[in-house]
Amino acid sequence: MDHNTCLYLLDPVGREKLEDPVIRPLVERDTQSLQQLLPEIPIWVKCPDYDRVDWLNKFLELMWPYLDKAICRTAKNVAAPIIAEQIPKYKIDSVEFETLTLGSLPPTFQGMKVYVTDEKELMMEPYLKWASNPNVTVAVKAFGLKATVQVIDLQIFAAPRITLKPLVPSFPCFAKIFVSLMEKPHVDFGLKLLGADLMSIPGLYRFVQETIKDQVANMYLWPKALEVQILDPSKAMKRPVGILHVKILRAMKLRKKDLLGASDPYVKLKLTESKLPSKKTTVKHSNLNPEWNEEFSMVVKDPESQALEISVYDWEQIGKHDKMGTNSVPLRDLTPDESKTMTLDLLKNMDLNDVQNDKQRGQIVVELTYKPFKEEDLPKDFEEAGTVLKAPEGTPPGGGVLVVIVHQAEDVEGKNHTNPYVRIIFKGEERKTKQVKKNRDPRWEEEFSFVLEEPPVNDKLHVEVISTSTRIGLLHPKEVLGYIDISLSDVVHNTRINEKYHLIDSKNGRIQVELQWRTAK
Repeated sequence: MDHNTCLYLLDPVGREKLEDPVIRPLVERDTQSLQQLLPEIPIWVKCPDYDRVDWLNKFLELMWPYLDKAICRTAKNVAAPIIAEQIPKYKIDSVEFETLTLGSLPPTFQGMKVYVTDEKELMMEPYLKWASNPNVTVAVKAFGLKATVQVIDLQIFAAPRITLKPLVPSFPCFAKIFVSLMEKPHVDFGLKLLGADLMSIPGLYRFVQETIKDQVANMYLWPKALEVQILDPSKAMKRPVGILHVKILRAMKLRKKDLLGASDPYVKLKLTESKLPSKKTTVKHSNLNPEWNEEFSMVVKDPESQALEISVYDWEQIGKHDKMGTNSVPLRDLTPDESKTMTLDLLKNMDLNDVQNDKQRGQIVVELTYKPFKEEDLPKDFEEAGTVLKAPEGTPPGGGVLVVIVHQAEDVEGKNHTNPYVRIIFKGEERKTKQVKKNRDPRWEEEFSFVLEEPPVNDKLHVEVISTSTRIGLLHPKEVLGYIDISLSDVVHNTRINEKYHLIDSKNGRIQVELQWRTAK
C-alpha cells in the first residue's frame, strides 16, 4: 500500500443514493465535525496515562454468561433478607423477582490507570462503560393487588477508584477493597409499570436520573468509599503480638568436647518461623557447669505455632563449633505474663525416636516469660494496622522496640553483578534480608526488631545494599551498591516514618525503608 494513502469517509446523501456515495477525505473535516463523527474515542487514546485492557474485556466477554448468573444469584440472596425486613413497615405482602438477568452485553473497560504509592496498596482507576439490555422484573403484592415493575435498557458510565490495601503475604494478598467514584456517574435506564413506560412522563426522567446520581455520589463520591473486607486482620497481617523474655541461667553436667580439657560452652537462641538471626550468650571457657544469668528479648508473631529453640555449642577458635545438645519449648506451653523456670535435657536432635537421645548430654536451666500485647494495643482493623503498635509490658523502662521494615529498592546496579540484599547495622547488631538474584528493582518486605533500653535519639541506622556473585572464582565476589545512614531522632518523635532514600555511592539507586518506634506508653 502506498504510504501517502489517505483515509476517506463515505458520506451518503440519501438512502436512494447509497450505491453512489460522495467520498470526502477526513483531512478536509474540521475538529468539531470529527468529534461528531467519532464520539467513542477510547480514553487510552485521549489520555496517555490510561492503559489498554483489551484482555480484560475479552475475559468479561467470554465469562459473562456465567458471571451474569452468579451475580444475579448473589443479588437475590443479598436482597431477600433486606426485603423481608422492610416490607412489613409498608404493609406489603411480598416483593419477588419474576425475572432477573443483566442481559447479554458485558461492561467494557475503556482503559485503566494504575497509581504507584509508597504504602502497601494497589490503586487502580478503570473507566467503565456499560450499555446493557437487562430484564429485571419485580412483582409487588399488597392489599390483594399485584403490580410489576420492569427495568430495561440500562446505561452506566463511571470512573471508580479501586484500592486494594493493605497488601499482605496471605492469599489473595490484599485485606480490603475500597471503591470510590471520582466523578458523578452517568446512569440511564427505562422503567415500566404495568407495561407503561414511566420515563415518558414529562420531568420524571430527569428527576429520577439526577436523584440516582446524587444518592450514589453522597455515598461513594471520593473521598467517601465503599469498603469490603476480604481477610481477618489478625490472620493477614502477621504482625508482632508480644515479646518473649528469655533468661539463660545455667547448664549442668555437660559432656567434654575438647581432648585436652573441658568444653567452652555458649548458648544460641532462635524462634521458629522467624527470619531474625540467632541470639548468643557469652562463651564460658573450660566449664562443664557454666552459669550465665543472661537475658534476651525476642519478638513473637504467632505463639500458637512458634517455638523457642535452645542449642548449646562448644566454642572453637579454629574450625566448626560442635553442637553439645539442643531442645525446644513450644510457646503455647507458656502461660502469658507468668515466668516459668524450666530444666531441659539436652538432646542430640528433636527426633524423640532417635536412640542417640538416650545418652546423657547434660541439662540447661532457663526462665521464660511471654508478654503478649494488651488487647487494646492490637489493631482492630486494617486502618489501625497501619498505625504503630505499643511495646509490650516488660519493655525496659524508658525504652522501646525499634522496628525496621525494608520494603524495596530501585535502580540499583553493580559493575559486575546485581544480586542485591540489604544489610542493617545498628549498635553492633547485624541483620540481613534475603538475596534477590539479577534484579535492579528488588522487593524484600522484611521486618526486623531491636529491643532498646532507651530511645535512640542520638543514634543512626546503617543500611547498605550489597550484591554478591553466585559464580565461583570471580575477581569481585562482593559489591556495595549503595548505602545510607538514617538518623533515628525523627522516628522517636514521630513514631513512624516511611520514606525512600537516595543511596550514597549509587548513580540513581533509592531504597524504601519504614521505621517505627514502639513504646509502652
